[in-house]
Amino acid sequence: MKEFLKKTISISLISFYFFQIEKVQAIVPYYYFPTIKNLQKQSLYIGKNAYQLLYFGKYEDSLNLAKLAVKINAKDEKLWLILAETQIANKQYKNALNSLNKAEQINSNISEIYFAKSNIYLKISKKAKAKIALEKGIKIEPNNHKAIFQLGNILLMEKNYLEAIKLFDKSIKIKPDFWQAINNQGLAYFEKNNINLSIKLFESAISIQENAEPLLGLASCLRINDTKLAIQLAKKALAKDPKYVNYDYRKEQLWGEKLQASTEILLQNEQLKKDVILAKAKIIESS
Repeated sequence: MKEFLKKTISISLISFYFFQIEKVQAIVPYYYFPTIKNLQKQSLYIGKNAYQLLYFGKYEDSLNLAKLAVKINAKDEKLWLILAETQIANKQYKNALNSLNKAEQINSNISEIYFAKSNIYLKISKKAKAKIALEKGIKIEPNNHKAIFQLGNILLMEKNYLEAIKLFDKSIKIKPDFWQAINNQGLAYFEKNNINLSIKLFESAISIQENAEPLLGLASCLRINDTKLAIQLAKKALAKDPKYVNYDYRKEQLWGEKLQASTEILLQNEQLKKDVILAKAKIIESS
């Protein structure tokens, strides 16, 4: 009887023990603790979503997602780069530079970091720093035709036309159909008073892509010797992109003083009066 009682008590205690465990599990939820690898994957997924939102113009949403991605994984330079891009889109230039510095601390051998820095420095009118950043990026990626072109643009701003032309030529050798670099060589040569070469370069750019900029550039070159063709080209240019009627807009596109003066004279031609008025009206409508 005593032995049976012991067994009964023992069974009762075991049953009570299992009953208690089941009860506790029913009350306390099960928590999943993700591994570092899973967290990294999740952060990259969020980062990609942030970049997609940026692409679709959802700047604020992309910024918030990029911040979250970096919080989850602050050791991935790609996420800092994405965050910097979203900060640039939201005009948070100081924060973007801080993010790029973080990326550089993790991996200093990524050309995109320096190209992004140069972009910011240009936006805040720090050309010297933009140039240094570009040169660092080009050392890492020497065949990046766009970066070489951008460095040429800085020299064009500085009126260092010969060196700018050399860089444009270098970018064209890497990408022969890079009409923007051919066009900008035309801009530079006009300021060097080599109008005949400017004509050839603008024509070459147009043969690749009939863009408003080389069309109007060529028109300005021809306004004295072939007024009829110059007017036709100017009409076509303003129809394609009315913004080129604006002096300040052309200045943003790095047009020099001599080409600007020639273009202003051309646009005052009576045969272009209606086209100029229409172009200005379109700019007002779109603003």
